Amino acid sequence: MTVYCGALIGSCLGFLWFNSNPARVFMGDTGALALGGVLGGLALLIKKEILLVIVGGVFVMEAASVIIQVLYYKATRRRVFRMAPLHHHFELKGWPEQQVVVRFWIIGIIFALVTLSTLKIR
Repeated sequence: MTVYCGALIGSCLGFLWFNSNPARVFMGDTGALALGGVLGGLALLIKKEILLVIVGGVFVMEAASVIIQVLYYKATRRRVFRMAPLHHHFELKGWPEQQVVVRFWIIGIIFALVTLSTLKIR
């Protein structure tokens, strides 16, 4: 499993090298679904499925922002965010796209470190 995870990390780093701005390679749905399946399978193998919510915290925030926006709008006819998902809200507030991306990377790294620090907790 360690060799498999190492190969996965290496392939993701190689992809990210060519996906930096301006992107020359795009992952698409096939790669993203395969990557999600691999992460889900690894979580099942180590019996730490709940950690997927933490390690995917940025994606959870993005999905939650859409859910909150839709429910709140249907209830009050007003919006919580300028636009959902959350990254569009920040872009409409005037943040450049690169700033949003880098800040979300930082938040993602923090979520990943929190997840790695809790792996040994039973």
